[in-house]
Amino acid sequence: MSEYSFSRKIPLEEGYDVVVAGGGPGGCAAALAAARSGAKVLLMESLGFLGGMGTAGLVLQWAPFLSFGKPVVGGIPLEIYRILEERGYAFQPRPDPLPVANFAAIDPEGLKLVLDELLAEAKIEVRFFTKAVDVDKDPERFFVNGIIAHNIEGFRYIQAKTFIDATGDASLVKLCGAECFEPDVAMAPTLCAIVDGIRWETMDIDSCGKINGQQEIVDKAVKEGFFSQPDHHVPGIFRSFRDLGAMNAGHVFNLNALNCRSLSEGMMKGRLQVQEYVRFFKTYFKDYSNINLVYTAPLMGVRDSRRIKGEYMLSLDDYQNKRHFPDQIATNAQRIDLHVRNASPEEYKRFSGTWYTKFPFEQGEYFGVPYGTLVPKGAENLWVAGRTLSCDTHIFASMRGQLLCMLYGQAAGTAAAQTITTGQTACTLNTRTLIESLRAQECILPQEELSDEMTRN
Repeated sequence: MSEYSFSRKIPLEEGYDVVVAGGGPGGCAAALAAARSGAKVLLMESLGFLGGMGTAGLVLQWAPFLSFGKPVVGGIPLEIYRILEERGYAFQPRPDPLPVANFAAIDPEGLKLVLDELLAEAKIEVRFFTKAVDVDKDPERFFVNGIIAHNIEGFRYIQAKTFIDATGDASLVKLCGAECFEPDVAMAPTLCAIVDGIRWETMDIDSCGKINGQQEIVDKAVKEGFFSQPDHHVPGIFRSFRDLGAMNAGHVFNLNALNCRSLSEGMMKGRLQVQEYVRFFKTYFKDYSNINLVYTAPLMGVRDSRRIKGEYMLSLDDYQNKRHFPDQIATNAQRIDLHVRNASPEEYKRFSGTWYTKFPFEQGEYFGVPYGTLVPKGAENLWVAGRTLSCDTHIFASMRGQLLCMLYGQAAGTAAAQTITTGQTACTLNTRTLIESLRAQECILPQEELSDEMTRN
């Protein structure tokens, strides 16, 4: 089979400082940070709205903003949340009993609107239904000259000074031929949904949307053959906007998020699973007797796919030792939220009895996320923003939350703008200047010592 080539001349577009591929949490924050730093920004999104997992994925819980009552998230994610809360698009359903407090419920339609407004206010050009399909990389060095984008108008060659990969799958980095890795067996994804008909006032639900004693009922249903697969994981329904429920239930096992056929089959399987879990709640819980399905997510809730090998690879050892870095662009005090990879008894035994199911932090403890996790090794003008950062498989399960992805994006966008004004490159950036800029943007970065150079493995 011959390699695909374009049969006609592709129109050229130029004049951009920063091109961001992907309009999820990381991409939106990256675009905002770059534009507010004076860059001319183009953001491309394959869907018709922004927000990614917070809108299309119906993952409608943001957490945590606090650890033991102390703020750990500032910057753009906190700014967006405050706007949502002021307008009635976000609320905290109940006090959180966990030390890593405050699950906030998000209205996805409100989030779409607020993101539209913020990006328009920053004079960011947004192109929906547009996807990067190829990359023009300098053959002698890791410098991206431009990308090939495609939408209803056809193909375009878009030049820019810098690029940010916020695709969620490190697609631009992969197209550059840079080193990436994929988990041997990824955490299973979930197709989320919206339900109604729940009597919240009588429910005894914890901060994860689960009824006390629910594990025994799930185990009973599995034993009775209620489910099409013996998944013992306890499903959650969070109280969300307008008293609807955000259902995060079930696992779509054996799905490869980097294979279109697998994704397509997974979406069909996921929709069947949602119906099955609605029947489960209706059958086994009197308080859910009137539950109804409203809507399934148009985007699969992928937890894990491709990640980059960056200038720094964050490890389980960093997590366990609560390591701090002079160039950390975010702090993290979340437990490792690892999900099963299959429904076998051996997998659940492995999963349930291990240390990473426990909350490991004491008051004031956290670990840092260094800048180099966002930089593909050797890259001069390309960063990632979102869950594709450079980290090992175990610690990744602590790194993929939407608030953290926004912080990664804010750092990447600020770094891109810094390279344009200083002539530095992504892999030689003055990280002291970067951290000072992020602190000026109200990011919470408490490290006492700074360094001009990034931390590297």
